Amino acid sequence: MQLHGQVEARLEELNILLDSPPKPSGNYLPYTLLPPLIYLSGVTPKAGGVLQYKGKVGQEFSKEEGYQAARQCMINQLSTLKFILGDLNRITGIVKMEGFINANPGFHDLPYVLNGASDLLVEVFGDRGLHARSAIGVATLPGGAAVEVELIVSYE
Repeated sequence: MQLHGQVEARLEELNILLDSPPKPSGNYLPYTLLPPLIYLSGVTPKAGGVLQYKGKVGQEFSKEEGYQAARQCMINQLSTLKFILGDLNRITGIVKMEGFINANPGFHDLPYVLNGASDLLVEVFGDRGLHARSAIGVATLPGGAAVEVELIVSYE
């Protein structure tokens, strides 16, 4: 069992400050609780409510910038989880991630881009951050976002 606050301490070491959770941009819930699971709606790479990566990966953005966009999506998901659970140490595992990459036709490094989100989960949670996932290339995303990430998490 991990000590209270250990995940938050790791976020601090990584210089990650969790903001208030992103607000839905439509008629849906940001998450659904089905204990012991949390289903998180997709989020885009916003910071302070402002979209940070707008455009296509492989066109306006390099795969490295796409990686950073996916990482920002995961920071937003962690903000939502902190809001829901109060303590991120209550997370027992990351079950599944789905990542949607607004990709230029012919761009094939989708797994690399989504590693921005996956790597952060493992950096923060260790083995509890390992997960199943799908990296999906799409023609467009809400607001023209470069990446959108959904998540399913188990908790106690």
